[in-house]
Amino acid sequence: MEFDGFKEEALSFLDEIEQNNNKVWFENNRHRWEEVILKPNKAYVEEMGEHLIALAPLIKAQPKMGGSLFKIYRDTRFSHDKTPIKTKIGIMFWQGALHRMKCPAFYMQYKSHEVLIATGIRKFKDELLSNYREYIKVEKNAKALHEILENLKSKGIKLPEMHYKRTPIGFDKENKYSYLARYDGMLVYKTFKPNKTFHSKKIINYNFKFYDSTLELFNWLDEFVKSIKE
Repeated sequence: MEFDGFKEEALSFLDEIEQNNNKVWFENNRHRWEEVILKPNKAYVEEMGEHLIALAPLIKAQPKMGGSLFKIYRDTRFSHDKTPIKTKIGIMFWQGALHRMKCPAFYMQYKSHEVLIATGIRKFKDELLSNYREYIKVEKNAKALHEILENLKSKGIKLPEMHYKRTPIGFDKENKYSYLARYDGMLVYKTFKPNKTFHSKKIINYNFKFYDSTLELFNWLDEFVKSIKE
């Protein structure tokens, strides 16, 4: 299937899930989900992946669940939201040898009324947080990240919120870069309303330009992940 934009019917289908969030309804309508959401998503992954090689030669673009696509069913064991069906669609392209959620990635997420595009690592899970904190104790690493974030902010790109209210033990809060230790992830992003671009092939170029503008952060995170000793 050639990608020609995300379907308007996909957004209305996500609205329907909001009103009928149960497995029986979804299974009765799975064929619609496959047609208006799954097929276009797979086509997008294939085409976007070809473009992203220019930015990250080892980027992984896998048009399948557990790859670049996320399962539609929510794992309610680990979620505050106990509704079984997700009402937003996530797509990611990642680079690195670790689990995909621990690697730098280019993201897109859409729901019925909003699209998000992002670059980075959403959450430093498990030992990744301590690895990150050790990495930014090296001044040149912290300085480089600080300058990248300042540059992105000047472009109007949104930065992650600091998760921790206080500077962690082991960091001098008077240090210019100590604020970096208060993050529990490093994902920069922008949001917009679904528009004509989103529903056309032009979304490929639109997203690519954003990913290109955030490439310095992607590369910084790539070097960080590579530094982790197995």
